[in-house]
Amino acid sequence: VSSPQKILNFLAHAYLSGDHEEVLLGNFVADSIKGRMADNYSFAFRQGVQLHRAIDAFTDSHPLVQACNQRIQPHFRKFSGVVTDIYFDHFLASGWNNYSEESLFDFTRRVYALLDKHFDLLPPRSKRIIPWMKQQDWLTGYASFDPLSRVFGGMSRRTSFESGMEQAVEVLKNDYSFLEAHFQQYFPELMAFSQQFREKMDLDTNTGG
Repeated sequence: VSSPQKILNFLAHAYLSGDHEEVLLGNFVADSIKGRMADNYSFAFRQGVQLHRAIDAFTDSHPLVQACNQRIQPHFRKFSGVVTDIYFDHFLASGWNNYSEESLFDFTRRVYALLDKHFDLLPPRSKRIIPWMKQQDWLTGYASFDPLSRVFGGMSRRTSFESGMEQAVEVLKNDYSFLEAHFQQYFPELMAFSQQFREKMDLDTNTGG
């Protein structure tokens, strides 16, 4: 699914990038990099784009993720994968202290500062999205239902036909334990996969998680 998807599962991609700034940048904006655009960027940035795509492929084919998509499919039809992505960023944000010693606030401020620092390098679509992201603090807002409702409402309005996403927070509340349990099983596997991918890069990116 193009445009509405991946507008929001930025938090996990940032978290899974490790400590190399250019890898994080490439991972963060990868969905805005089309065709040969990546040729204009550094090797480390391109590795971040590849990491992003590897994470997406791992996620899309994972049985636990597919089970969540199937569970919510009656509500969201072809947008189920989009909604699951954002649910998983919610679980990461709300359970952040289980995964990082750095606070969610400090981490997201570090990411925003990095995006500001390299703003001129970013692809046009990212330049349009990121000011809104910062202003509305999407990355921290994933943790709470009210900001999440605004996110889903905005995505629902941007789709050209009925997506059901304006109901996504109610669906999440009603099936919270099932969805959260699947995330908690899946995410450590994704963390290990991402670390292994980073360790294969010819970069000093083997720290962080």
